[in-house]
Amino acid sequence: MHLSQKQLFLQHLAQTTDFPLSIEIDKAEGLYLYTPEGKRYLDLISGISVSNVGHRHPKVVAAIKEQVDKYLHLMVYGEYIQSPQVQLAHLLVKHLGGGLDSVYFVNSGSEATEGALKLAKRYTGRPEILSMNNAYHGSTSGALSVIGDEEFKNAFRPLSPGIGYMQFNDLADLEKINKNTAAVIVEPVQGEAGYIPPSPGYLEALRKKCTEEGALLIFDEVQCGFGRTGSLFAHHQLNAVPDIITLAKGMGGGMPIGAFVSSKKLMDSFKNNPILGHISTFGGHPVSCAASLATLKLIVEEDLISSVKEKHLLFKELLQHKAIKEVRGMGLMLAVQLDTFENIEKVIQICLDRGLIIDWFLFCDNALRISPPLTIGEREIRESCEIIMDAIREVYP
Repeated sequence: MHLSQKQLFLQHLAQTTDFPLSIEIDKAEGLYLYTPEGKRYLDLISGISVSNVGHRHPKVVAAIKEQVDKYLHLMVYGEYIQSPQVQLAHLLVKHLGGGLDSVYFVNSGSEATEGALKLAKRYTGRPEILSMNNAYHGSTSGALSVIGDEEFKNAFRPLSPGIGYMQFNDLADLEKINKNTAAVIVEPVQGEAGYIPPSPGYLEALRKKCTEEGALLIFDEVQCGFGRTGSLFAHHQLNAVPDIITLAKGMGGGMPIGAFVSSKKLMDSFKNNPILGHISTFGGHPVSCAASLATLKLIVEEDLISSVKEKHLLFKELLQHKAIKEVRGMGLMLAVQLDTFENIEKVIQICLDRGLIIDWFLFCDNALRISPPLTIGEREIRESCEIIMDAIREVYP
């Protein structure tokens, strides 16, 4: 008996919900995904803020092919001089600024979180980490420990000790930072909480308090980095510079890669007591680094960022209905606030039926997630919003 791809998918790929989308994808290009039958989907979530330059951008594909012809994995991280790693690190440091001049490449955002937390504890010698309520920093055990949602992590306890929580945008909670705090980890724009931007002055006050107490400040820009908010990195428009920044998702143009970046002074603490204080076999894979280098270059050189805020305003202008309580976020991180998860599911399904992929949030399941490639144009924005509005009018007659 010949099993279909869907049957094999359900039988042999580990499932994390009882309701996977189960859309079979045959190819992807630009803003669109295609099924074997030829149905076209406009991807309004970019694989969850990954495909910032669109799917299979020609310059990214060319960089991948060129590197494949040279070499693949050679050695564990940090031993051999490999041009894709070196050139990518050099360009990242140039654009990050703020003393963030030492890059450790990993494979994902979760790994970047793990490395950043280890670095903070190793450098400061302090035992405690503070995170934010409704924060999301990854799914590995250490990253899960600093997620700010109890329901999401209770089944996996015991987790890392010494974790405390603050309320994002609450100035009074800054008093929780003290001489035992190794670091505060925060998303400059909260992701799975439903694209919550920082209040004016909040990140500056957080930076000031961390400096006063000798605690490190970690910015998680895994989702909001690489142009998504209307600047190359979100903190560039938020007047606060971190001690450590974590990156991934949109970094690789569709290839798996992440990084945590700090100063050489901090990063050098991994060299001793113990030696090899952080190890990765595949971190900085040359093909992923080549793809990332091409991605960063084209975001900058083709100026994909300058129109992001204009596109943000167009979405907000077109998404208006009595059922929409709010459209919030920064740049092309937009949350459309409705009322219940049940209605969100209905809207998403109608949109899928009509060839539009949107999503919801882990810790805000009554809002729609909009996070398209930065390359989306006015025509596609209008087309997308028309489908979303038709779906909302159908669910909320």
